[in-house]
Amino acid sequence: MAAAAALAQPALVARVIRVVGSGDPLLPAVAVLVVVLLLASALSAFQQFLLQRTGEGVVLTTRQLLADRLLRLPVAEYDRRRTGDLMSRVGADTTLLRATVTSGVVDVVGSVVLAVGAVIAMALVDGWLLLLTVASVAVGVTTAVLASRGVRRLSRQAQEQVGAMTAAVERALSAVRTIRASGATAREVESVGASAAGAYAAGVRVARLEALVSPAGSIAVQGAFLAVLGVGGYRVASGSITVAELVAFILYLFLLVMPLGQAIGAWTQLQTGLGALARIQEILALEPEDDAHPERPAAAAVPPSGAPLLRLEDVSFGYPDGTQVLSDVSFEVPAGSRVALVGPSGAGKSTILALIEGFYPVSGGVLRWAGTDVREMPRAALRARLGYVEQEAPVLAGTVRDNLLLTRPDATDPELWAVLADVGLTDVVRRSPRGLDVLVGDEGVLLSGGERQRLAIARALLARPELLLLDEPTASLDARNEGLLRDTLAAASADRALLVVAHRLSTVLDSDQIVVLDQGRVVARGTHGELVDSSALYRELATAQLLV
Repeated sequence: MAAAAALAQPALVARVIRVVGSGDPLLPAVAVLVVVLLLASALSAFQQFLLQRTGEGVVLTTRQLLADRLLRLPVAEYDRRRTGDLMSRVGADTTLLRATVTSGVVDVVGSVVLAVGAVIAMALVDGWLLLLTVASVAVGVTTAVLASRGVRRLSRQAQEQVGAMTAAVERALSAVRTIRASGATAREVESVGASAAGAYAAGVRVARLEALVSPAGSIAVQGAFLAVLGVGGYRVASGSITVAELVAFILYLFLLVMPLGQAIGAWTQLQTGLGALARIQEILALEPEDDAHPERPAAAAVPPSGAPLLRLEDVSFGYPDGTQVLSDVSFEVPAGSRVALVGPSGAGKSTILALIEGFYPVSGGVLRWAGTDVREMPRAALRARLGYVEQEAPVLAGTVRDNLLLTRPDATDPELWAVLADVGLTDVVRRSPRGLDVLVGDEGVLLSGGERQRLAIARALLARPELLLLDEPTASLDARNEGLLRDTLAAASADRALLVVAHRLSTVLDSDQIVVLDQGRVVARGTHGELVDSSALYRELATAQLLV
């Protein structure tokens, strides 16, 4: 509709000129021209709004798709990729995509419609002038298209450099206290600056190539206008066309070259956006973690106390680079029991917990839950029966309530206070008048290391898991809170099984079974007393901690 209103204007101007020459009443012709001008302006404004809204809608949908995919990727993908680069794809790349929609695809389509209409109208006015115009414009368009061929490749390189810069900033901010304490601030600033310089250099390469497009379009427009003005003046003088027809033709010429200039710029913008789109599609093409299989059986019911709840049968695991972490690991966790994994650093203890949670697929052997191979169970069904506290005990930015409700959104305030009391955090939370709504800071920075550890344990306990996985639960606790936590875990094990990774053997002395690992293999199993007598490695560990 906007194109039709624009194409009508030159014909109406020519009509006004003819009316002036004939002496007929001028007002009706001018009134129609004014109405068409106002209609074209209104349509242009509405079109701009639709374009912007469409662009925002595309960005919204893309960001939602990216966020969904990023949060569902296999854990191994996060090991291979930098967080900052993933964040850049959600932010900077999707912003470029908006420009592609608003200034790229739709502008190209609209410009083509207007240009085709202008060419048809120019052909009706004077065919010779049209041929002259097409020849002049074709040179500029061809040059511009050839110049923009490399924009997509260079644009993707520029966005990758932006991703690298974002990753460098994220790395520095996540460890800003360590960097300050290490006197490394200047070096990190230099490193981030070098990444920014790389992004700048890549952006300049894109700008240099895009700069070739604009002059080509300008030369084509000016050349076409001068040629039409000269030849058209000659044809008017010879009587081949009238002044009104020449004026109409020149106006149609502007309607042709203006959208062509927009189309050339839009084409360049489109190439830039396609570079960003390729980075977005790279993430969307990754397979998400396979956690929704309605056709697979759900997890079996919890067996009676003492019966095997979790069993590892000759489990092996290695990374894709060939590094072998576990070899033929076998043990079981009976329902209602406490089992501990101990051994030197790097023995594979934390990796076993990651395999149980399904973060990585086992390379060999079988993991069974209540007799069922976990590969035949939906991950969501299995994880609903597990509680997991990582060694770093991550705390999310927000409040204490937000962190606790992560595992059980329907938990009541009395339940929240009860689980806080179980881990000795009640007094800590009551220090603030905000209570459960006290802020914990980014990554729990407003809490001590021990408080973060206990909050993470409280979060896991609130979910009432059938098996609680604890990776170094007392790593950040003092002697008093360690004793309190031992009492809590003892009470918790009355109605659930516990699998605890521990370097501090004092926390697992009363375990029903202690599994000793060394270099990815089980080298001994038994109670504390049995292992002191039978395992040289365990006896060495216990002696070093003054437990024998």
